[in-house]
Amino acid sequence: MLSLGIDIGTSGIRTAVVSQAGDVLSMASVAHLPQDPNRIDATLWWEAARACIRHQVQRMQADGHDPAAIAHLAVDGTSGTLVLTDGGLAPVSRALMYNSTGFEAEARRIAGVAPDPHIARGAGSALARAMRLAGEAPGARHLMHQADFIAAQLTGRGGQSDVMNALKTGVEPETGSWPDWLCRLLPDGLLPEAHPLGAPIGIVEPNRARDLGLRGGITVHAGTTDSIAAFLAAAPLSSGIAVTSLGSTLAIKMLCRARVDDPARGLYSHRVGSVWLVGGASNAGGRVLRHFFDDERLAELSRHIDPMQDTTLDYYPLLEPGERFPVNDPGLAPRLSPRPADDSQFLHGLLDGIARIEALGFDVIADTGGGRPVRVLSSGGGAQNPTLTRIRARYLGLVPEVAFHSEAAIGAARIPFMTETTADGV
Repeated sequence: MLSLGIDIGTSGIRTAVVSQAGDVLSMASVAHLPQDPNRIDATLWWEAARACIRHQVQRMQADGHDPAAIAHLAVDGTSGTLVLTDGGLAPVSRALMYNSTGFEAEARRIAGVAPDPHIARGAGSALARAMRLAGEAPGARHLMHQADFIAAQLTGRGGQSDVMNALKTGVEPETGSWPDWLCRLLPDGLLPEAHPLGAPIGIVEPNRARDLGLRGGITVHAGTTDSIAAFLAAAPLSSGIAVTSLGSTLAIKMLCRARVDDPARGLYSHRVGSVWLVGGASNAGGRVLRHFFDDERLAELSRHIDPMQDTTLDYYPLLEPGERFPVNDPGLAPRLSPRPADDSQFLHGLLDGIARIEALGFDVIADTGGGRPVRVLSSGGGAQNPTLTRIRARYLGLVPEVAFHSEAAIGAARIPFMTETTADGV
């Protein structure tokens, strides 16, 4: 019995097939189709996902694996990316990406009714995006997170989500319910039902299965966000294990026995069986580095940096105002000056800033009762930079390790095989 994971990432679609024992048997990827940046079309996500699944089936056959053995699948997507559809699951709005902002009027309405002023804070919150889309597309039937939209194209059913994607939109993670005050901000019936991680939410529709080269009767399970899927790919379910994702943005997650939240600092907990995955995501990360240097130049300059030497530069490396974690401040300004004439010194300051943000994130978890990490695994492109790793070790007080698996598609594929018993073993 095999499971298929589908990762809707920032640069493209990736799929993975794993066995019930967790072994990775096959993987495939395709790039996203070109989008009009002013009007993101969710149907292009599906077209790329469809191409990737079909490519995955071909890869399996070439590798000697039978696609008919796939009995389960789960989808992950970028957190806070939203679209509205009609009852037939066709988009009736543009899609708004996780990093879209500028919804000040919606933020004021939220602030006027939310019991906690830090809930869904700011003009770039997922709830503010949902409200903007609802205003642009009256009569829409379903609000969908990115992973929900792909799952719906597979099952033919709308109105289904998972508590992890729905958290940033405002769902209560322990119960999966939508607060009454939040429901009053959106049209009746628009919000999806939020299911626990791994819960069955439907079956791949027969015609769709045939089109994709899959067998009939595949169970679709409630998925998650891309960063949580990356954690599930990288880490064993053990208390104190943390994963730092060093991709376009910096995200940290740590497995804790207790739920700890601090919305004022952008800290959230996601339920995984009987335990909690605690963490947050910063807007700093690889996107900032690549704004200034390509990969070849980054590698060259990194070799000229002494990672044990403190830098005098006090950078907070953002490209535009606004931060989510470990400081939840939509108006936080970037600090990228003064810029030294020597590019290696400038990069040293950027890397040092990223490492300090990561360490501060773990401080926030400890301050709220989550404890300190006993082991930090790293995924993403930044995990391959030995200079950054040594700088991070200086701030963390332990040496980060490169995760053996880091692809979110692998974590998504493992979701259907996760059980309450597994999480209870933490």
